[in-house]
Amino acid sequence: MNLRLIAAGTRMPEWVQQGYNEYAKRLTQDYKLDLIEIPLGQRSGGDSLRAMEKEGERMQTSIATLGAHPFVVTLQVGGKALSTEQLAQFLQSRARDGRHLAFCIGGPDGIAPGVDARAEMRWSLSSLTLPHALVRVIVAEALYRAVSVIKQHPYHRA
Repeated sequence: MNLRLIAAGTRMPEWVQQGYNEYAKRLTQDYKLDLIEIPLGQRSGGDSLRAMEKEGERMQTSIATLGAHPFVVTLQVGGKALSTEQLAQFLQSRARDGRHLAFCIGGPDGIAPGVDARAEMRWSLSSLTLPHALVRVIVAEALYRAVSVIKQHPYHRA
């Protein structure tokens, strides 16, 4: 199963790349994680809505490369909180459905309305607003932890 993390923003700090890569390299067999970085839209003159729309167009293009009917998940403060076990069950359900997953992280102003409208699930990592760079690392770790539950690997100690 392909797990695609589609994240607004490029040129992340080295610690973000290292953190993401540490968990992504562990997800290589049944559940493979890859990252697509979407350039941020221009926010000149305070036009954040136009910038978000541009980011959304780029995300939609990346989602389309996953084939027919990928399952789209947006990361949002107001989304559904999941335990590790619930995330593992969710991944297993999607694997049985045969659908690839796209996890979308918006930029500084959030997720584009068009991408949000396409989402079948809105996932909240916390009721805190987190920097979009940090969310990449947290999502990669959470996915790895959930897969370790599925595979009965000792990484997760609940």
